[in-house]
Amino acid sequence: MHELPITESILNIVLTYARKNDVRQVMAINLRVGRLSDLEDEWIQRYFDYLSKGTVAQGAKLKIERTPIKLQCNSCATSYDVEITNISDTVCPSCGQKNSKLISGREYYIKDMEVQ
Repeated sequence: MHELPITESILNIVLTYARKNDVRQVMAINLRVGRLSDLEDEWIQRYFDYLSKGTVAQGAKLKIERTPIKLQCNSCATSYDVEITNISDTVCPSCGQKNSKLISGREYYIKDMEVQ
């Protein structure tokens, strides 16, 4: 259910952009969502369809691209991708340390939009 306020926020951003740029119709919205996010693509689209009724965004398709989980080693500053299944026991590929911080994988944002 946490998809609802996030989807509402996405729609508000889209509608603000549309008003400022005289957009007649929003055809598609390209989103980037981190792999660690527990947002479900299907529910984001369902909520968007419901919330956008009667707006220039009605009928827009959400195209969701999942971004990788990226960590950065606190010891040597190497950045590296990890799979969600290996995140708890990952080590830095450069120095072997386990002390890393998350630098991407939880984000969500609008990458761009297709409009008329």
